[in-house]
Amino acid sequence: MDLEIRHLKVVCAIAETGSVTKAAALLGLAQPALTAQLQRIERILGGPLFERDRRGARPTALGELVLARARVLLPAMKGLADEAARLAGREILARYRFGSVNSPILGGLVHRLAAEQPEVQVSTYGSWSAEELARMALGGRLDYLLCGACGDSVPTGEPGLAWRAVSVDPVFVMLPEAHPLAARPEVALADLAGEQWAVARGDGCFGDCFVAACMRAGFTPRTIYEADSRGCLDLVDSGEAVGLCQAATRPVAGLVARPLAGAPLRWRLLLGWWAEGQAARFADLVFRHAVASYGELLARNEPYRSWLRDHPGFGVQDTAGEEVAAGGRHGAGRRTDAPYAPPV
Repeated sequence: MDLEIRHLKVVCAIAETGSVTKAAALLGLAQPALTAQLQRIERILGGPLFERDRRGARPTALGELVLARARVLLPAMKGLADEAARLAGREILARYRFGSVNSPILGGLVHRLAAEQPEVQVSTYGSWSAEELARMALGGRLDYLLCGACGDSVPTGEPGLAWRAVSVDPVFVMLPEAHPLAARPEVALADLAGEQWAVARGDGCFGDCFVAACMRAGFTPRTIYEADSRGCLDLVDSGEAVGLCQAATRPVAGLVARPLAGAPLRWRLLLGWWAEGQAARFADLVFRHAVASYGELLARNEPYRSWLRDHPGFGVQDTAGEEVAAGGRHGAGRRTDAPYAPPV
């Protein structure tokens, strides 16, 4: 294996932070993954680059040599990339910082951007709160938001954000394979009146919309367990509860996702950004990758692809993308004491 620019970035990050753990956080990597990268780099160069103990990581003589070269090469390579981009008539964003609330396309989007622009840093931040992510974007700490919202609402009422719908999907019900309703091609919401529910925490109006849909079906939902997404799956898998899920989510072993008859609940998958920030200039590029990532997700979910063929109007939206300003649609940014229950 040859030494690459990304390897030099790893060495510099460890030297600058004085710690493999801190460098991993800076680069958006897991600490074991960064440790493995460092070991591969050291094998390429023929010796240890850092002395590591409980006080941190300090460069060895070989490490100092590599750092001296890297501190010349990295700015030179960055300057070359910027000049080439300007000559080609295009700009590039120095880094992509994503905030996400339980988005099924985050992994695919990060992978596509990293493959297309390997010299650019991509980082992620997860939260249950779209409001928190919105404040971070407006404060310059995030570039793009991947959030969901029910109906025609947007995830937050914070002004200054632009949103573009990647997809509109029905909300499905997730059941254990042994559940009596699991064999049905679709499930009426009224048939779930006796069930307990597992929900994930969040802000927005989905909790109210869910309860309203249940009441239209003739019942008030029973016990609602609140947990993180993994906990919700465990509760459903145990048979203790049923859950709501995004239709496009990849299948989970031991569980089945079934359409709710009449699609009483809709979930819009949205990409957001600060309309006045630098990220706005690259929103079209990121949106195209988001749509492609959604398509890759569908490729692994034949039951939902089949459902979409019979239900026009759902799935990927017009790739021209109508931007929706925060606060301009029903329910935008509205908080509720009812459980949010964002589909897992």
